[in-house]
Amino acid sequence: MPKNPSVAAHLRRLLELLASGAPAEDLGTVAAEARRGGAGADDLAEVERATRAALRVHSALRQHQRREAELTALFDTAGDLAALRDLDAVLRSIVRRARMLLGTDTAYLTLPDEEAGDTFMRVTDGSVSELFQNLRLQLGEGLGGLVAQTARPYATPDYRTDERFHHTHSIDAGVLDEGLVAILGVPLLLGSGSGGKVIGALFAADRTPRAFSPDEVALLCSLANHAAIAIDTAKAMTDARVALAELAEANAVIRERSAAMQRAEESHDRLSDLVLRGGDVADVAAAVADLLQGDVTVFDAGGWPLTPTARGTDRPAGNTARGRNAAHDPGGADGPGGADGPSGSHGPGGADGPGGADDWDDSTGTDGAAALVRAAEESRATAHAVVHDGRWVCAVLAGQEMLGSLVLSGRPDLDGPDRRLFERSSVVTSLLLLLRRSVAEAENRVRGDLITDLLTAPDRDPAGLVARGRSLGIDLNRPHLVLVASSDADVRDRLAVAAVQYLFGGDGVSAEHAGTVMLVPVGGATPGEAARSAAEQLTHLVGVPVTVAGAGPAAGPRALADAHAEASRCLQALQVLGRRGAGGSAGELGFLGVLLGKDHDVEGFVRATLGPLLDYDERRGTQLVRTLAAYFGCGGSLTRAKEELHVHINTVVQRLDRIQAILGPGWNSPEHALELQLALRLRLLSLS
Repeated sequence: MPKNPSVAAHLRRLLELLASGAPAEDLGTVAAEARRGGAGADDLAEVERATRAALRVHSALRQHQRREAELTALFDTAGDLAALRDLDAVLRSIVRRARMLLGTDTAYLTLPDEEAGDTFMRVTDGSVSELFQNLRLQLGEGLGGLVAQTARPYATPDYRTDERFHHTHSIDAGVLDEGLVAILGVPLLLGSGSGGKVIGALFAADRTPRAFSPDEVALLCSLANHAAIAIDTAKAMTDARVALAELAEANAVIRERSAAMQRAEESHDRLSDLVLRGGDVADVAAAVADLLQGDVTVFDAGGWPLTPTARGTDRPAGNTARGRNAAHDPGGADGPGGADGPSGSHGPGGADGPGGADDWDDSTGTDGAAALVRAAEESRATAHAVVHDGRWVCAVLAGQEMLGSLVLSGRPDLDGPDRRLFERSSVVTSLLLLLRRSVAEAENRVRGDLITDLLTAPDRDPAGLVARGRSLGIDLNRPHLVLVASSDADVRDRLAVAAVQYLFGGDGVSAEHAGTVMLVPVGGATPGEAARSAAEQLTHLVGVPVTVAGAGPAAGPRALADAHAEASRCLQALQVLGRRGAGGSAGELGFLGVLLGKDHDVEGFVRATLGPLLDYDERRGTQLVRTLAAYFGCGGSLTRAKEELHVHINTVVQRLDRIQAILGPGWNSPEHALELQLALRLRLLSLS
């Protein structure tokens, strides 16, 4: 290098340093090098002027670079706002950029708590103090409180000694614990001018004294404006989502109510058409089951089923309620007196009593009927359907008179529209029940005249009686059971009404003739079973004990009259024996049945009494019947009996033990012993 380089070389050196981004200190060395190189006074002055110009250019470049970084940060923040999905993430990004661009030790953002009436730390960056992070500021307290109160930026090079702010113990303790000294705070403003609303504050702070420049204040204000926009946008989006959700909910309610109104209209039209077409109660149950997609059964006022359980079209088939009038055809096999009618083993109070196997699983018979009646009374009291054991029960009323009840199962979540539909269907049901009852009462009065003539003069005009019966829907040549019921004299009218209800819907008939008489078509039950079933239900309907005797089956006027006479004698015997409120037949009264029965069935009595012993002797070749006859014949003396039988006394004891095992432990009771002795005597007479 030449000993005295030209001025141009020094100027070129300055340009190279500027181009390489060298620090300002390196620019200052160029003038020193020129001085050491012996440059003249004019050249040296020129180099110094060029150095000062280079320093100004260097400062401008640094300012532009800083401004570029600030603008980049603002653009990045604006991009975050445009893609706003997580408000917390955007606020954390703003606070982090504020700390980075201002080069501070920490930055934080506070928001107001409208319920508590103060402000709290929402986001912090660079903070190490838990006490500081949990600070809460009242309006006007500390630097942040003043910023929020005045909506203006404030800066302090040393917060601890700055008396412009209202110092509190909690705030000063938090600032001291964090180690902060210089603090700059700017408001988060929505709107401009005096009408702007402060919704928070953004802060940058150092742990050493520092004066914040106007450019830094402006930069932090810009970031605060972005934060305010982010918060306001998030709130607007939240409000929009809430409004959309409310609109969607309102729209769903409108659609639901519209569908409910349309469904109610269709249901009304369907039930009205059903009534106008002469539909029955079972048809109403089927229609309601289809509309509500549940299982529906209609019960009478006593809690006994009037219809089979109707199922919705989308529900699986299963056991239906079977009881009195379980079939649609009242004269069929399941009608009164049929296999499942009041005379059958599955009648009310039987295996499929009130509600059937599918309706009242927790109870059967009278208990189940009573539970249903209580639920119906509760429905009447509240004027609405009620839930009982997971099933909906609605009273069927005519004014205040309880006609029955509707029971819906399989729909525990019955809502308002469907519940009102279920309740309205009870009105249609009550209309049909009233109509059926009126028709039944009119028919029963006419049929009652027929029964009276049949029982008083069966031989006067048998063919005429049969013809009259056919015109009324009663086939007197068809086998019937004859039931005679009796109760206290003061409830005779109630018993007559109860008999009509009991036979309601079937082709049985009742009349008053020396008590209440009922003719029930023969099903699969014996007269005694039919009488007991009728006694149980009539007792429930009347409210006092009702005694019922049964006879038959009988066909034809004379046979029916004779069966009535036998049933009447049996009824008197039941009352004399103290069996009030019970049911039975002559065949079940032992030797009394032989005396009371029309045919005096001696062989049947002997067989019923001694049959198990006779069968055992025949199978085993034993002599239990002979031993029993000897035992009774010797007055119950084992010693005399063993002499008559020519066996050891232990043999007699063993045979008597076997007899007890076959006949039961009560075989030697006075009543049973009398029947056994009478049966032995009658058998001996028949053999001789």
